[in-house]
Amino acid sequence: MGLRVTFAALGFVAALAGCTEATKAVDEVARRSAKAAVAETLTTRFPLVPKAVVTPFTDCIIDNASGIEIGQFAKAAVVGADDTTVALISDILGRPATQQCAGKASLAALAG
Repeated sequence: MGLRVTFAALGFVAALAGCTEATKAVDEVARRSAKAAVAETLTTRFPLVPKAVVTPFTDCIIDNASGIEIGQFAKAAVVGADDTTVALISDILGRPATQQCAGKASLAALAG
């Protein structure tokens, strides 16, 4: 009986490991899609953002977004950005951590 329990536990651990890998893959796809949507929205709806800082700003926005917000951006990558996407980007850009990140990224991008 102990051997069956051990095999069952090993199977459960293996399934969890596979699930974790699948979850990481899905998260990575969502992040890439979200970045594409944010970059496009910055380019088309935020004309004062210099082209040189779109990618660094995008990274800062994604790095400071919640999982739910990343999901909303990933959805926007499929259905298109709208005013809700713009408002969400504006909200995240207003956060102190995003502002610090964007400031550093801007200096680095514009300097080099």
